[in-house]
Amino acid sequence: MSPTPLSVLDLSPVPSGGTVGDALRNTVDLARRAEQFGYRRYWLAEHHFAAGVASAAPAVLIGQVAAATSALRVGSGAVQLGHQTALAVVEQFGTLDALFPGRIDLGLGRSGQRRVEAVRELAAGGPEPAHRAGPQVVDGLLIPAPFSFAKLLTSPRFALYSALLQQPGAESPDFADQVGDILALLRGEYRDESGLDAHAVPGEGADLQVWLLGSSGGQSAQLAGALGLPFAANYHVSPATVLEAVRAYRAAFRPSAALAEPYVVVSADVVVAAKNETARELAAPYGLWVRGIRTGQGAIPFPSPEQAAGYEWSAEERELVADRVATQFVGAPATVAAKLRVLRDVTGADELLVTTITHEHAARVDSYALLAKEWFG
Repeated sequence: MSPTPLSVLDLSPVPSGGTVGDALRNTVDLARRAEQFGYRRYWLAEHHFAAGVASAAPAVLIGQVAAATSALRVGSGAVQLGHQTALAVVEQFGTLDALFPGRIDLGLGRSGQRRVEAVRELAAGGPEPAHRAGPQVVDGLLIPAPFSFAKLLTSPRFALYSALLQQPGAESPDFADQVGDILALLRGEYRDESGLDAHAVPGEGADLQVWLLGSSGGQSAQLAGALGLPFAANYHVSPATVLEAVRAYRAAFRPSAALAEPYVVVSADVVVAAKNETARELAAPYGLWVRGIRTGQGAIPFPSPEQAAGYEWSAEERELVADRVATQFVGAPATVAAKLRVLRDVTGADELLVTTITHEHAARVDSYALLAKEWFG
């Protein structure tokens, strides 16, 4: 029996003391190595206003990675639809498919729309949804208590960033409507309400594999199932809700021309080294990096282990990052592979999406190499 496929999610991390150029060149290098190691696909994230993340324009970076590899599938994890029109997305990825036919994945996310909705709900005084009181362990997999983004969503800096990501006065359409428009444009079947047609060139007829990504059992998971599209669930972003996400997707699934059965990818934060102790040292800065994100500062340049060792944590700060730190898989190859098998078995994942950040690029490459060797044999 073939092992479960492994794939890569890359944020193009910028290390402390490094540059954006370093980070982007490291991404291209890692993609070449990942292809050699046997990873199935290589996805680029979309993040904005983060000094420690260089992957802000996934379509541009996908072209660079695809040009540097030969068989690896390359895609977005994910395009944030709240910031772009359906036509722009189809033209960008249609261009990529024309240059690298049959190798491009179009991953779509609704984070832009969801942020707007959440801010409106909070402004209206709506209560946050009831959450589980504490963590659970499900067949060996830690499912922590959910993290509340309420404080982050109402910060002035968050409002500034949201405004800069859209044209003045623009409103994000419904996610399902945008996905429907993208699929119609790709098929050459787009019509407006009056019946007038429009055709995307490039884009129409592109051989893209369309994915939806989601962190909960909400609209993304349900829509992916209803449309018969593959779905990626984010254990690394929202470990508390990964099980509800995959359940909602499977419950909503209807066979389509794309898929006869549900297909789920589940992500995980991973750091692998030859020894458990070394891996823990490499992963030590991760909590500081998450702290930057969750305080509204944004992802900081990834600290070195020495910088992390010198930071004095408050109890409140440790609580802020506890769920993400506790669900990062860190250790020697056999240790991490065992944890990934638990994640696969509990979620029923058909494929695992591994994201690894370390201060030194060489350590990140080694992490992916060691995991692949252990996983694929």
